[in-house]
Amino acid sequence: MASRRRLKKDIDFLSFEVISDCYNYNYLHPGKGEQVTEIVKDTIVSRNQLIARVNHPDGKDNPKLVKAYYKSVYTELFASVDESFKKLSALIKEK
Repeated sequence: MASRRRLKKDIDFLSFEVISDCYNYNYLHPGKGEQVTEIVKDTIVSRNQLIARVNHPDGKDNPKLVKAYYKSVYTELFASVDESFKKLSALIKEK
């Protein structure tokens, strides 16, 4: 991992991509506003939790633990974003 700063930027970028796609869908299909809002809320909560985890790593003394910790943060980030995109994709398929 290069830096915490880069990880935070990745978290922000991926989270805002999900939110951007949700707002685009809501603009084009205004009937599903509540479901899209729930996806956005879940994404924001997940983003805030991930940023908090990055700011307070476990095992600061052991480099191997820190590396494994940040790797788990990346894994959770990708899982969270993937889940949000799947929910949005399901809404798109319904239309």
